Amino acid sequence: MIYILFDDLHRKDLYPFTLSRPVCEIRTGILTIKEKWEKHLLAECNYHVPAYLAKKYPQASENHTGKSCAYINAAVFPDKFIVDEITNMPADTALMSNNVTIAVKCGAFDPTFNPNEHAFEKKQAIAATNRLQKPWEIFSKNGQQISDDYKLLTQYRNSAAIDTGNQCINSENIFIEEGAKVHFSILNASAGPIYIGKNAEVMEGSMIRGPFALGEHAVLKMGAKIYGPTTIGPGCKVGGEVNNSVLFSNSNKAHDGFLGNSVIGEWCNLGADTNNSNLKNNYGQVKVWDMAHNDWQATGLQFCGLLMGDHSKAGINTMFNTGTVTGFCANIFDGGFPPKYIPSYSWGGQKNAPKFELDKAIEVATRVFERRGIAFSDADKEIFEFLYHT
Repeated sequence: MIYILFDDLHRKDLYPFTLSRPVCEIRTGILTIKEKWEKHLLAECNYHVPAYLAKKYPQASENHTGKSCAYINAAVFPDKFIVDEITNMPADTALMSNNVTIAVKCGAFDPTFNPNEHAFEKKQAIAATNRLQKPWEIFSKNGQQISDDYKLLTQYRNSAAIDTGNQCINSENIFIEEGAKVHFSILNASAGPIYIGKNAEVMEGSMIRGPFALGEHAVLKMGAKIYGPTTIGPGCKVGGEVNNSVLFSNSNKAHDGFLGNSVIGEWCNLGADTNNSNLKNNYGQVKVWDMAHNDWQATGLQFCGLLMGDHSKAGINTMFNTGTVTGFCANIFDGGFPPKYIPSYSWGGQKNAPKFELDKAIEVATRVFERRGIAFSDADKEIFEFLYHT
């Protein structure tokens, strides 16, 4: 059986985070959605994405022709129920929930097949599923996702020993992977689990309240204050005060400053003493800019901070308003509060700011990748070029 995670027609509702990645590469909880499915299915999953992403995220190829396959909506969080439904559904059938295609079972893989365009004669209805529909749900659903992923990753396994120099509450709900370092810190897992990934480091004096996840090779700087549910993805470096936020991977908030109810994509950097507001002065519902429909959209939340797309960066002392959205590869600096919507490739971030030149943006990204020992590929360059000209 070939499993293919497909981006449906609602992928634009998750901008800015799906500008530069498939839906299934969004991280919430400990794992990305793709990693969750692969753990549940015990099988590798393929992508079905827009053409400009296909070089970096290759799709199932003609080599799979003739094999049976299942297309799964990439925004759906897996659980035992939905996995059993997909496993047991008959071939040439679409699994539907409230007019949304959740999965399609095909008798034989066809590289020209598109689950978003095909009309299915056989449909099977199920109750509402747990899926990601809006970008702020990445942090609002993060607590449950950390708990679910924690069970998935730690079941029948033993944690590495916790250094006796730490102060722990509910230590049976703390899991430390091999090679991780945690010294002279306070870990409180009474409100949710704490997961420390392989070769990650929690520096001295950090204070952590779960649910919390620190990804592989990530670093929590000295004296950090973390309120769950928070996820710091692989390769990130974080200090200061963080509350109910998700950083995908390889992003830095290395210094003091507050980050709350926020989502930070990959390869971002927040300069020293950068802060965001997560609550309006009138305590009202937060609205954010909907990049897909060019309009303001109500979140239904009282607390919502910063939604920052990949490769965006903020200079020191940047002050972000409640419900700020930045696009891809924006550079934010200058005095005062930036606007609540900062377009992709903005240079400065202020209203009517000039565009960050494409060759300069690629030059910076190449240098940033090199610092982590990663090559900036032709596939990465194509994504930069597509988003610049779109």
